[in-house]
Amino acid sequence: MATPRIGLLSLYLALYDKALPDIRPQMEAFYAAMAEALTGCGLAVETAPVCRLRSEVSAAVSDFEAGGVDALVTLHLAYSPSLEAAEVLAGTSLPLIILDTTPDYGFGPDRHPDAIMYNHGIHGVQDLCNLLIRHGKAFHIEAGHWERSDVLDRIVSRAQSARMAAAMRTARAGRLGDPFPGMGDFVVPPETLQSTLGVVTVPADPAALHAYLPGPDDMAVAAELAADGRRFDSRGVDSEALTDAVRTGLALRRWLEAERLAALTINFLACNRASGLSTMPFLEIGKAMARGIGYAGEGDVLTAALMGALCSVYPRTTFTEMFCPDWAEERIFLSHMGEVNVDLLDGKAVLAEKPFPWTDVRDSVCPTGCLQGGRAVLVNLAPGPEEEYTLILAPVEMIAGGEPDLLRDTVHGWCRPAQSIDKFLAAYSHLGGTHHCVLVYDADLKALTGFGELMGWQVRILAAEAGA
Repeated sequence: MATPRIGLLSLYLALYDKALPDIRPQMEAFYAAMAEALTGCGLAVETAPVCRLRSEVSAAVSDFEAGGVDALVTLHLAYSPSLEAAEVLAGTSLPLIILDTTPDYGFGPDRHPDAIMYNHGIHGVQDLCNLLIRHGKAFHIEAGHWERSDVLDRIVSRAQSARMAAAMRTARAGRLGDPFPGMGDFVVPPETLQSTLGVVTVPADPAALHAYLPGPDDMAVAAELAADGRRFDSRGVDSEALTDAVRTGLALRRWLEAERLAALTINFLACNRASGLSTMPFLEIGKAMARGIGYAGEGDVLTAALMGALCSVYPRTTFTEMFCPDWAEERIFLSHMGEVNVDLLDGKAVLAEKPFPWTDVRDSVCPTGCLQGGRAVLVNLAPGPEEEYTLILAPVEMIAGGEPDLLRDTVHGWCRPAQSIDKFLAAYSHLGGTHHCVLVYDADLKALTGFGELMGWQVRILAAEAGA
């Protein structure tokens, strides 16, 4: 998981340095305190010298851009004239977040007049925001006292949104095989994915995959088998099958690393001996998701890239599908063939060797088990008309499995939406939700909403009905 990185841009007035130079150290101390506080909240914070003039703002923003930050956060140390910063900030492609705060919490009649100088940045914020609007620059603003409110948490949420958007716009997604024949809901042409989302599709080359295949005596195979022995319960799997699964998985992993891929999708029908793989790599897919690689089945680049972006902030994420409604218990059964983030299974994942009758590769080694209980969000990116997209967010409760568990040899779990499942399922399909989803544990709904907004998508939240 990549920690969101921000450029913290402090704004100040050059006149104060000329007329009141003695106050500068206290202003810089506040800037340093804000950088430390935001770091303590979980952000990677880049700083720059205090900016008073357009040239200084321009230099700082250029450095932040070159450094690859996910967003700019401005901090008014005092009043700062908008014309020194507005045009530069309007010209950057970085998301802009304005932190409207002051050193002191209270400001009543008992305050000494000298304190005005250290707490009057808000009208600089007002000046700047007006100019940004007139320049057509989108921005977010979060206001509140930095120690006595949740304003820094809100800044973190905005930065997380920016991190996911940056990950989506720069995603390289590997694809083995064309999309499943006749399956159309998630299909977006590669050139459209790149022009509308920035996602680059990288088709797998069978010869390259085969070249990455380690020999049976490769030390990496032995090391991976030893690690898997500690990580999984593999007692029911033939050693030859497990070795073959590991060798195939390492070939796939090496291809992912060589191509710098953030996401992957495999159409299982394309997993044949001609593809360079000797078995469907369900085990490696599960481990890849646990490492933060996005995934989706059946050649779905769109959902794979979406998951990769979500993983950049939320590692407890997996690909899934809604399979069966449990009308009786108001929950929905989640599953897939053998793909799951292995870190999200309840207890140690059990490996099982399963028949694979679909192509000419050998039977597959699959992680099996029940998804953990807890709070999560089902996320779907639905393509729409005119190359538009809708981000569907559904807060759910994941229900831990019970006994007897006749499904223990599968990937399985149950989610309970905030709505009754009849209304939820109808609303989901009315919005065009596809049959491929991403399940994100412990996600901040505000950060996910902000991610969709930064991408220019429609965002729809399937939450509880009013009065429920």
